[in-house]
Amino acid sequence: MTSYLGKSLQTALLLTVFFAVPAASAEEAPPAELTPEQEMAIKLELSKYAVLGQQQILHLTEQATDEYTETLADSEPNMPSAWMLLEDGVTVKRINIDEQAKEAPAQIRILMYRAALKSVARHGKIHGSVILYTGKIREGSDDEALVIEFEHRLGISGNKVVPYQVENGQVTYGEPVTTEKPFQIFHDSKPEANTTN
Repeated sequence: MTSYLGKSLQTALLLTVFFAVPAASAEEAPPAELTPEQEMAIKLELSKYAVLGQQQILHLTEQATDEYTETLADSEPNMPSAWMLLEDGVTVKRINIDEQAKEAPAQIRILMYRAALKSVARHGKIHGSVILYTGKIREGSDDEALVIEFEHRLGISGNKVVPYQVENGQVTYGEPVTTEKPFQIFHDSKPEANTTN
């Protein structure tokens, strides 16, 4: 009886070692290299998402700019405004903070829009956001520019600065300049390296 039990325990231990060793070495082994076909398939899939994100940002920016252009032509001071692209990827909705920001200056409104958009984005309710506001192209200049802060969940973030003029109630835009900006709505920018230990 004891020898049978001893052999069963010995067999169980051997099986455990036999199955545990390959699992441990599989964890330590470097990942298998991708074939050129696999690499191409991954690049193709990623490019589809990049194109989708760009198309959605373009759709959102065009609709927001069309609505905001109306405010540039009137005599009222231009205040910042914000729009978001809902999770269906098509519906664009304007954010209204007029009640909360009655006397707030433009810079404070921009911060409020960023906070509101970040809150909605972190709950996965939107795919894209834009904040539009105006400013002087250079200090001491009368030339105005429309600034469009845009961001998309798929890793797109930038500022577009578009010079504009208003003549006889008509707004005409100049050549835009686009630059990248740190993420503020959908993703946190990389934290600074901790130098103190």
